[in-house]
Amino acid sequence: MKVIFLQDVKGKGNKDEVKDVPVGYAQNFLFKKKLAVEATPGNLKALELRKKKANERAQEEKEAAVSLKNALKEITVELKAKSGEGGRLFGSITSKQIADALHKEHGYKIDRRKLELEQPIRSLGHTHVPVKLHPDVQGTINVHVKEA
Repeated sequence: MKVIFLQDVKGKGNKDEVKDVPVGYAQNFLFKKKLAVEATPGNLKALELRKKKANERAQEEKEAAVSLKNALKEITVELKAKSGEGGRLFGSITSKQIADALHKEHGYKIDRRKLELEQPIRSLGHTHVPVKLHPDVQGTINVHVKEA
């Protein structure tokens, strides 16, 4: 019997996959636990529509990430910190501080975990911080640390 999996089933199939399974297994386990539905023409058409909408949504997310990347190119986030000799900071500038300043100054809300700052910023000056906006799109934020 052909079924469309509604969820991942370990060892049998993944979500939105159409597979042939034994009739008893389908009726007694998959259908009762709502893990799959029978692959009727109507259900297959609904699956195609679901896949098409998911692709469109993914494309829109990617386009939004590209436009955000272009907007971030033009922006410089300015932070103030106390420093000692040679421009060395007392403390450091973390990704959370950068994300908060970006939201306050420019209105862009980016999760701090998306900022790929390997080490906290510990000196005055300009720094380019990479940002993972989408699996395929990576941008940069210009951060300028000034003396407080």
